Amino acid sequence: MIAIVRLFYLSGLLGHVYCQNLEKRLLLNDPNVIHSQLTELQRQLQELTSKFNAQETKLQTQEATIKLQQTKLLAQEGKISELTVKQSATQKEGATYVRWGKHGCPDNDTELVYSGFAGGSYFGHTGGAAEYVCLSPSPVLVTLHDSVHNATMYGAEYDSNAFGPDNGDDMPCAVCRSKSTSSVLMIPGTNVCVPGWRTQYKGYLAAGSFDQAAASQYICLDEIPETIVNGHVNNNGKLVHPVLAVCGSLECPPYKNNKYLTCVVCTK
Repeated sequence: MIAIVRLFYLSGLLGHVYCQNLEKRLLLNDPNVIHSQLTELQRQLQELTSKFNAQETKLQTQEATIKLQQTKLLAQEGKISELTVKQSATQKEGATYVRWGKHGCPDNDTELVYSGFAGGSYFGHTGGAAEYVCLSPSPVLVTLHDSVHNATMYGAEYDSNAFGPDNGDDMPCAVCRSKSTSSVLMIPGTNVCVPGWRTQYKGYLAAGSFDQAAASQYICLDEIPETIVNGHVNNNGKLVHPVLAVCGSLECPPYKNNKYLTCVVCTK
């Protein structure tokens, strides 16, 4: 009896399976079902294609943004490098000059190195040094040497009332450094710098007198010269005189005979 029941159960199960397979075969052979499935596949494909295109567009936009940022970064690096070079060059720059007849430096991006005393050889010594010097205000002196022959150093004095100070007044000087330029030039005969150059100070061309034994040099004395405190005694020394133009070998015009010459100190 049990065997008969089992046989009926197996027969029913096989029949159910057979019916399901038959139904599947019928559905697979149904044109409407096939069309519906193809339509769904096309829809999914279009959706995937649209998402892919959107992602590709987004990626291209990001790549363009990255390239733009890289270009900006390179430009900024170039500017930083240029500024670094300029800063380094500026730090290395610094033309120095002497401002004759003044204790301080002009207020035009310059710094005072030191304020000193103008000096040089005695005006009557035939073997004296020619140039004027700006002596340190804090001398360090020695007694090491013992020589028969010596050079000498005197203070510089205004030996003419043409500059304003009295005859015999001692002349100060200032050593100045221009913080933003690297070249310095004294132009005699004018008080105006050439284009592209900055005026540090202007004044009068000065030197030792032509009839004095010692040689001298031309210097640019500030147009408003000052004096050294307690230096008003006429002791002579390295003397300073205005410079007159003498026509002949000197072209006149543009120069004029017996006219005093001006000067200007310029930097660039």
